[in-house]
Amino acid sequence: MANSKKNTEGMPNAHLHELFVDELRDILGAEKQLLKGLKKMASKANGETLKNAFQEHLSQTEEHVERLKNVFDSIGLTARGKKCKAMEGLLNEAEEIMEEFENGEVLDAALISAAQKVEHYEIASYGCLVTYAKLMEHSEAEELLATTLNEEKETDVKLTDIAMSEANVAQ
Repeated sequence: MANSKKNTEGMPNAHLHELFVDELRDILGAEKQLLKGLKKMASKANGETLKNAFQEHLSQTEEHVERLKNVFDSIGLTARGKKCKAMEGLLNEAEEIMEEFENGEVLDAALISAAQKVEHYEIASYGCLVTYAKLMEHSEAEELLATTLNEEKETDVKLTDIAMSEANVAQ
């Protein structure tokens, strides 16, 4: 990460720069890993509403990857992700849930649970990144990251709505 230190002279809260770049690389890797996970979750979902929500979030996640590339550009760095161990673990858990409840009526509820764990990880990550960008006065990065943070929060609410109206209730 030696080259990510350039141009920090005079930057407010420059001590956060290395952490900011590391977290950006982590979430870029996470978003790319999530693309595969969402495809599988969408294919396993029983309910049309949930299937559509996963497919919509898949498209949104593709936008998140592009937006992250713009964040890297805005701070003068090449977009490079790294393997996100947290996302790997969350997706492995989702995989186990899909296998364990594959033929049960509770599968959609289990999928929502797994997806919300992913959303909460992303919300925490983007929340920190927005804060770091704000403190370092990376206004373009802050704006881009805040847009994604809001979309992640909206997805979480949507998943809760689907759980409460369809997946968690007896039909």
